[in-house]
Amino acid sequence: MIMDKIKIGITVGDINGVGLETVIKTLSNPKILSYCIPVIYGSSKVVSYHKNIVKPEEFQYMNLRTAHKLSPDRTNIVNCWIENVNITLGTATEDGGKYAHISLDRAVQDLKEGLIDVIVTSPVNKYAMQIVGFPYTGQTGYLSEKSSTSESLMLMVSDHLKVGMVTEHIPLSEVSPSLSRELIIVKLKVLNSSLKRDFGLEKPIIAVLGLNPHAGDNGIIGNQEEELIHPAVVEMKKKGILVSGPYASDGFFGSGEYRKFDAVLAMYHDQGLIPFKTLSFGEGVNYTAGLDFVRTAPDHGTGYKIAGKNEANPSSFRKALFMAMDIYQNRGTFDRWHSNPLKKKELNVEPETEVGSGDPFLEQERLS
Repeated sequence: MIMDKIKIGITVGDINGVGLETVIKTLSNPKILSYCIPVIYGSSKVVSYHKNIVKPEEFQYMNLRTAHKLSPDRTNIVNCWIENVNITLGTATEDGGKYAHISLDRAVQDLKEGLIDVIVTSPVNKYAMQIVGFPYTGQTGYLSEKSSTSESLMLMVSDHLKVGMVTEHIPLSEVSPSLSRELIIVKLKVLNSSLKRDFGLEKPIIAVLGLNPHAGDNGIIGNQEEELIHPAVVEMKKKGILVSGPYASDGFFGSGEYRKFDAVLAMYHDQGLIPFKTLSFGEGVNYTAGLDFVRTAPDHGTGYKIAGKNEANPSSFRKALFMAMDIYQNRGTFDRWHSNPLKKKELNVEPETEVGSGDPFLEQERLS
């Protein structure tokens, strides 16, 4: 059976950063069009500006006003605005926030209407977004509100490591007051469910990190481990989830203990992101688990320091693109399987196939 190509909505992010550079570098490989139909939400004028920086050998696109009639054999650009835009590379500006917001809004609208299947978001600058009244600390909060599900989880994913965060973009001083046994349980449920449905792991094994140094040292350096984290772990074990902890973060990653687990749940942003980016920078993907739609993003920011220099590495965006497709397909298989167990014989496939590198080009390189 020939599968329809997945329609991937791509936001432009901050037009003053490296987002569009990585998008153009990725989509200039014509093999990409064998797997999906890319749909960039932005402006052909802005895309053309960045194209002149990248100077790709091949990058053909179709100009559209809406996503109702997409071209299946080239990149599609849905023009969300027609006015000229001031691009100030490497700088956080009002225009950078304004047009990133417009692009995101339009892509999500089309996603909800079924015109595209998944969304891959390019990096934005939080300050630029706040200038134009964006009421969230990041795109994850915005997307979570647009979902019909009640809880989501920021999940960083690479080939060998998955790290979720209980709290996300909040000041460090607010982390401890924000934690509760109930919140940790909710995040563990979302993580466990995502590992099964989105990543094809039948019985995922999850590690939970402590909040304090040495995981509190039996209450000597803090009591959150004994009062909040450990009770949450115990309750999840009773429900059949394979989870353990809390672990001291430094020893857990330093000793390589993380390799024994399918995923790790960190208590706050830097606790999870520092080891993740140290081990996987440029090869990771930011995935929002728990939404009723699939959203991925590269693991880097706007890259203002190298914007316009044609130095941005597209690997993370490329992985985000393919991971979005993998998760979309995994969800379809999982949902068909669990809605009717008899489908197993009809499909003649295992119900869950773990997501690999999310990049068939990389897999081909490994096999050659």
